[in-house]
Amino acid sequence: MASDASLLGNSSDRSPRGVQGLIEQSDTHASDVSGHSGSPEGKDEVTLVSDGACSGNPGPGGWGCLLRFRGRERELTGGEVHTTNNRMELLAVINGLEALKRPVSVEVITDSKYVLDGATKFLSGWMRNGWRLANKSPVKNADLWMRLEQAARPHRVRWTWVRGHDGHVDNERVDALARGAMPKP
Repeated sequence: MASDASLLGNSSDRSPRGVQGLIEQSDTHASDVSGHSGSPEGKDEVTLVSDGACSGNPGPGGWGCLLRFRGRERELTGGEVHTTNNRMELLAVINGLEALKRPVSVEVITDSKYVLDGATKFLSGWMRNGWRLANKSPVKNADLWMRLEQAARPHRVRWTWVRGHDGHVDNERVDALARGAMPKP
């Protein structure tokens, strides 16, 4: 079995405690983008807490995520000069999942209904319809939805929604990471 540190690999991303990442997920929504339902309890579970932020919409934006595995933590951040909040929300989850180096059970905790509903309710239909909505218009951010589907595929993902800016400690933490990652004008 791989070590805790090898799960997320080496990275130059924020890691204030010098710890490698993790992810696990649980949620009230049983569907997921990886084709699995539920999450087996076990030692290979990771928690991924994600958030995106944008100053103006569109405008400069940032994303942040926290990976937690067996008591270890890793923070990841990034930003773009001209983007939207929805893209930053998606990139937070995508980058967290892409940081994982082997298949694990993941709980993705997000305050974004856009990400939650897209991943749990609409993604399979968009894929089936060639990335088109029922009215035949293209799915917005299809490039990122495709990337999310690929990043989630090897993992067993459960989705949890939390209300943003409502005192959830980890959500507040990743919100601060996302805001801090926004490029300055």
